[in-house]
Amino acid sequence: MSELPNCPQCNSEYTYQDDILLICPSCGHEWSLESANTSASVDDNAVRDANGNVLQSGDSVIVIKDLKVKGSSLVVKGGTKVKNIRLVDGDHDIDCKIDGIGAMQLKSEFVKKA
Repeated sequence: MSELPNCPQCNSEYTYQDDILLICPSCGHEWSLESANTSASVDDNAVRDANGNVLQSGDSVIVIKDLKVKGSSLVVKGGTKVKNIRLVDGDHDIDCKIDGIGAMQLKSEFVKKA
């Protein structure tokens, strides 16, 4: 059984192939197999959140678990919404400002797209 890509609109994993088209039963989106193959190669270096959604600079994200702030007694609580992120290179690939804490860097694996 071949592995079909997730839907590019709703990220549903329940896609199926009908002749030359891929179809998502969740949202009804249809796209060609050729476009799925070319977009997969382009998105290999994309920064993804904990659910696999592609993040971009300017997005808003939600922290999914409590994170201790290194060097202080502060904690970023799970469920905290962070607005207007910037993507940077490195291990901590999100640069942001959190209300009440200040400027921080986060790993994309601990956030989900809002």
